[in-house]
Amino acid sequence: MDVQTVGSAAAAFGGPAVAVAGGVSLLFLKSFLSHQGGGGNPNHLPFVPEVPGLPLLGNLLQLKEKKPYKTFTKWAETYGPIYSIKTGATSMVVINSNDLAKEALVTKFNSISTRKLSKALKILTADKTMVAMSDYDDYHKTVKRNILTSFLGPTALKKHRLHRDTLLENLSNQLHDMAPNSAQEAVNLRKIFQSQLFTLALKQTFGRDIESIYVSDLGTTMTRDEVFQVLVLDPLMGAIEVDWRDFFPYLSWIPNTNFETKIEQMYMRREAVMKALIQEHKKRIDSGENLNSYIDYLLSEAQPLTEKQLIMSLWEPIIESSDTTMVTTEWAMYELAKNPKKQARLYDEIQSVCGSEKITEEKLCKMPYLAAVFHETLRRHSPVSIIPLRYVHENTELGGYHVPSGTELAINIYGCNMEREIWEDPEDWNPERFLSENEPIDLQRTLAFGGGKRVCAGAMQAMLIACASIGRMVHEFEWSLKDDTGEDINTLGLTTQKLNPMLAVIKPRN
Repeated sequence: MDVQTVGSAAAAFGGPAVAVAGGVSLLFLKSFLSHQGGGGNPNHLPFVPEVPGLPLLGNLLQLKEKKPYKTFTKWAETYGPIYSIKTGATSMVVINSNDLAKEALVTKFNSISTRKLSKALKILTADKTMVAMSDYDDYHKTVKRNILTSFLGPTALKKHRLHRDTLLENLSNQLHDMAPNSAQEAVNLRKIFQSQLFTLALKQTFGRDIESIYVSDLGTTMTRDEVFQVLVLDPLMGAIEVDWRDFFPYLSWIPNTNFETKIEQMYMRREAVMKALIQEHKKRIDSGENLNSYIDYLLSEAQPLTEKQLIMSLWEPIIESSDTTMVTTEWAMYELAKNPKKQARLYDEIQSVCGSEKITEEKLCKMPYLAAVFHETLRRHSPVSIIPLRYVHENTELGGYHVPSGTELAINIYGCNMEREIWEDPEDWNPERFLSENEPIDLQRTLAFGGGKRVCAGAMQAMLIACASIGRMVHEFEWSLKDDTGEDINTLGLTTQKLNPMLAVIKPRN
């Protein structure tokens, strides 16, 4: 995720960068250039091909656009599926091949298992104090075990089934209420669905939704929408804030007050809200109320956590449940609304399995075309276009090339899913491509959930929610676009969501 900061680097740093570059001594430059060897190469393997760049700045100014994953994919046509670039003082290897990605994520995991975070992410993750951004160490294993045991594992998913069913009912009811007027006032699916996902995350984490909460550290009562802003929207945008010092670590002594103040305030406000939610829950525990939620497990059965670790463990599922699943579902419904024949094929499949009954999670396995819609959407519209950066902590080999320790590694999921050697007409959204296989679809094939030991813990819940929601909406309504704004993509946030929310006209089928 933090690699997307590069895309905005020139805009955020253009003027200051020139001034700083002019003031850097030849001694700094010499030190920087001599450092790039990265250690020995005992096997005398070739080095990864380099994309030419400028002295000192490297390739930063070539990454002006806000979609770096597309630039990376274009460079792969010239330099091959693996190449290196310079982002200021840092050497980064970029992978645009599914096979090479699996080699990095699985075969060479022991050499490439740690995270490399921007300053913004380092602050917002409390220095890697969460599953998705922690290094692969004992702490990572502990908190991942916690979240699988009580939140995302098979047993936990059964426990939270009622909350997911409630989400589907609420979504259906809201859409039925809006359907009669949708031709005049189009349905904003994102607004509805994201709110329902936030409710689900709160129920799973704290046992109940909220309407408002008093935040003593801020001295104010916050509405549910304000809590959503602080816990989800602000961190998503803050995570890709650019600090030019990320690209020139040897200049980290230079203050960047505006950046630091902005991110620290986001962190403090989020911490204050999370503390308020935790304190309110502890009061309910003291009163004898038992909501059987994630916080109950962490407080009573899990290995003791510090206050900071508890806050981050509870915040992580809230932000992760409220974003990527929404992005995938919206893209799927956009494509189905744009392709009436594919929508009709999906409806026919659902109707043949469910008839007049509602879709249930047990019936999803009987709908291969629905699964194909889900996986093709992940391929064509990867919610996160670039896997969060890895850090090569010992010399290794990738694709027959020497990759020295100290190198950053970016896996371009978008580029991997545009490989013409693997995907025919990759620019097309075509669920049928996933029906030609005679075995179950590998969840890691599109790399949407990562791979190897660090595969996303929430993959199964995301698939259940997205598939059940897509199926329910297509089964009950016929979808068409009010205004087709095209594949306008917003990469300012952490995910590649539509820049403009999908606006739809919906017609009840029965």
